[in-house]
Amino acid sequence: MRARTTTVRGDPRAVDEGIEYVRDAVWPMLRGMSGCVGMSMLADRGSGRCIVTAAWATHEAMRASAVAVGELRDRAVDVMRAAQMEVAEWDIAVLHREHPTTDGACTRVVWTQSDPAELERMVDAFRLSLLPRMTDLTGFCSVSLLVDRETGRAATAITYAGREDLVRSRDIGSAMRADFAAAMGLRVTEVAEFELAVAHLRVPEMA
Repeated sequence: MRARTTTVRGDPRAVDEGIEYVRDAVWPMLRGMSGCVGMSMLADRGSGRCIVTAAWATHEAMRASAVAVGELRDRAVDVMRAAQMEVAEWDIAVLHREHPTTDGACTRVVWTQSDPAELERMVDAFRLSLLPRMTDLTGFCSVSLLVDRETGRAATAITYAGREDLVRSRDIGSAMRADFAAAMGLRVTEVAEFELAVAHLRVPEMA
């Protein structure tokens, strides 16, 4: 399974317009494309930063979508009055759902950097040691781990049922993250929190 993320840093006042565009224009087009297995959108209304993730069954399907998706992306930049945009491609290494999400769900994303040669060891340890601890947290809904095997970059998205659960998990999440990073030789490059604005991922369980 593959994923393409588009990060847009737009005008905070245009976030609602961006969500509407992604929900009403981007998703209907994506779901009709061969090999698309879903899409999600994370939004930070305070900063205007949004991340749209489209998942694909194969590398070939993702590549075939490039031109059409590029046109949608350019329109999204206009809608959100974006000053910056970043596109990245990933392997979906882990995806686990404990509970379905509903309105109000929030997501914490953790970006890390590691030695590419150690990435598989990290993924195995994530599944065996970190994932079981995450599922015990109050309000935990799901987690995905995206990796770039060439560079060693990874992005982990942990979704909770609501803002209160997200806030409640901060301290224990920070401790778990520090322990895992130290054990695996990871460098945490950023941690950010978002509203889960659009959730249409149909990626099968990959835990």
